[in-house]
Amino acid sequence: MSQPRYDLDDLLTLMAVLRDPQQGCPWDLKQDWDSIVPHTLEEAYEVADAIERRAFDELPGELGDLLFQVVYYARFGAEEGRFDFHDVVHTLTAKMLHRHPHVFPDGSLASRRPAGVSAEQVQTRQVNSRWESLKAEERAARSDSVSASVLDDVPRTLPALSRAAKLSKRAARVGFDWPDSRGVIDKIREELAEVEEALDAGDRDHATAEVGDLLFAVTNLARTLKADPEQCLRNTNAKFERRFRHVESALAEYGQQPASVTLDEMEAHWQDAKRHEATPDDRKEGAAHE
Repeated sequence: MSQPRYDLDDLLTLMAVLRDPQQGCPWDLKQDWDSIVPHTLEEAYEVADAIERRAFDELPGELGDLLFQVVYYARFGAEEGRFDFHDVVHTLTAKMLHRHPHVFPDGSLASRRPAGVSAEQVQTRQVNSRWESLKAEERAARSDSVSASVLDDVPRTLPALSRAAKLSKRAARVGFDWPDSRGVIDKIREELAEVEEALDAGDRDHATAEVGDLLFAVTNLARTLKADPEQCLRNTNAKFERRFRHVESALAEYGQQPASVTLDEMEAHWQDAKRHEATPDDRKEGAAHE
């Protein structure tokens, strides 16, 4: 006989018992808003990792772990009389209905756009413009200041590359941007020159600050190419790891380790790894490097 499938109510009950002062789990009872945040970030990255690896058999578990973080916060809210999980669901649904008037014309879940109007016929630019306008209205409504900033609510806990991309994207929406990608490339060259000047002057602190400016400029280049800089770097990290593992494996066949050979020997195996990958992009990169 198969085990009954649990549902969302069962999950909420489980959390309530875990947090019960008399019958709960000691570890869960010690948790609070701040202690759970690192776990939330970790679980989000594990979801991304499973997707990148196409480990779809692992994904239900990873998504469940991420959902559990939401249930945690909702439980904290309920215990303090602030909100509960149902408020989270209601707020999210109401917000999405408000932001999708091209799908739900009268703002209700039951409404639909007129028959015969396909998704392709909805102008993407108009949808994006409306979406950003609605988000701006929401930011202004939440702001305690007299004049809301377009940079409001960009989370400070985002990875630095992702936050840089969001900050520059927000500024670009109000015209604070280069006219094209070439302008960003010129900025990258300028920032790199400033790094070199600081290094030549022996000013390590200044060089470090200029490296930050250089990274921010490179992030802007990714944005102008409509690429996610965080994903760009994650892809490069994976590529580097793959190739360096090839170097280690090739050396191990001769009973050697990276620390015991010359840089030229490691470089030869590195180039071999690039040739074996044999993708058009990697060939172009290899030719440029060589």
